[in-house]
Amino acid sequence: MRVGRPTLAARNPQAGTEPLTTGPLAPAPFELSGMGPTPSMSRNQVDPTTYHHLLLICCVVVFGCYFGTYMRLPVVPLYARILGAGAVQVGIINAAFLFMAGALSLPLGIFSDRLGIKFLISLGLLILSATSFLLCLTTSPGEIVWLYLLSGVGLAAFGPTSMAFVANFSPPTHLGRSYGWYTMALYCGMSLGPAVGGFAAQDLGFPAVFLISGISILLTFWIVLFLLPRARHVLVSRPARSETVAVQVRLIAWNRPLLGCWLGTLGGCFALGMFITFLPLHAHNQGLSYGQIGLVFMTQGIMNAVSRIPFGHLSDRVVRRGNLVVLGLVGLTASIGGFGFASRPYHFILGAVALGTSMGLAFTSIGALTAEAAPPELRGLAMGGYNSSIYLGMMLSSALMGPVINRIGFKEGFVITALINFLVIGFFYFFLKDFSSHPSEAALK
Repeated sequence: MRVGRPTLAARNPQAGTEPLTTGPLAPAPFELSGMGPTPSMSRNQVDPTTYHHLLLICCVVVFGCYFGTYMRLPVVPLYARILGAGAVQVGIINAAFLFMAGALSLPLGIFSDRLGIKFLISLGLLILSATSFLLCLTTSPGEIVWLYLLSGVGLAAFGPTSMAFVANFSPPTHLGRSYGWYTMALYCGMSLGPAVGGFAAQDLGFPAVFLISGISILLTFWIVLFLLPRARHVLVSRPARSETVAVQVRLIAWNRPLLGCWLGTLGGCFALGMFITFLPLHAHNQGLSYGQIGLVFMTQGIMNAVSRIPFGHLSDRVVRRGNLVVLGLVGLTASIGGFGFASRPYHFILGAVALGTSMGLAFTSIGALTAEAAPPELRGLAMGGYNSSIYLGMMLSSALMGPVINRIGFKEGFVITALINFLVIGFFYFFLKDFSSHPSEAALK
């Protein structure tokens, strides 16, 4: 099935009278009074100033959310081990968080427009902040599991909703670079969070990490409350949908490019879950300190973040984004397998550089492909499925690879993860081989 991306002119005959810049997105000075479509603009797009303002706000918010949330990720496995957890229990803790996030992302994505984008984003941030504070009071691995289940609810409310919001106000010619900037902010939070968490745990103890995490997420909630406009104030009106949710799901089930994006995301995040959950234990067994482990996570996140902008622009200029995804997933797979053979700090750092760069290439393009493969009225569902694939992929890795590692060891566990991901890459290529996003001539200049 060949699915093409509608150009901006196809969606709006008047498009092009006030074109967005095709250069780097340097946001205009932030003024809320400048928000909202101008009288001369069509109802099918937002004006360039509004676009830059909304993208800036979303980047700040996603950075704050993931900075606070990811402070905990390299620390909680070590904290759980002190409380008596083994590798299997550590896997269950992360699996509980990721399972809940994955299970709820799709339904919350479907209903994001109905429940309210700003409401869901705010609710997710409040839940994530509360769970960070409550981690200070835990005394057993079982209590951490329950808190991580609740954290999954918070991330499911935040993730797909904010991604769908970015897709909705971005013109088709700028989807790649919009997600480049958005995911750069996301991975800056992912990189700085673990580094701060690792050094804070080493110098101040585990409770200090959870307190800093909760405070940073709570500050992000107030930014959303006061600065993020309600979606109806900036987004276009759409025709009323007559289809039921069941009909929408059936339409998606026949969309091979979208299913391929979900599958590719699932495989890539299965490998990422191996890194997040078990690399701290593997690296610690190889003699790395808490601070060095945080540095490995920070290196991966920085490379992931800084590569997003150039890869986002590249994604808007190629005919087939899927080829970039395949190349990125191959690099991701090779780097995950290489971690199994790492024994010195610089081995882990080099692996983190390769992993971060490969993820930047693959996931910038796959996010834009997901938005392109679904019609605008089903974009919340598409992004919900995309986020479900992220969390379920990491959850499956956390749940399944713990017993495997207990039986055969870390080295073999990382190699098996790489082999699984190579198989997924083949299916992704098959589903996307006939799909072309058809970028407009303006985007190719």
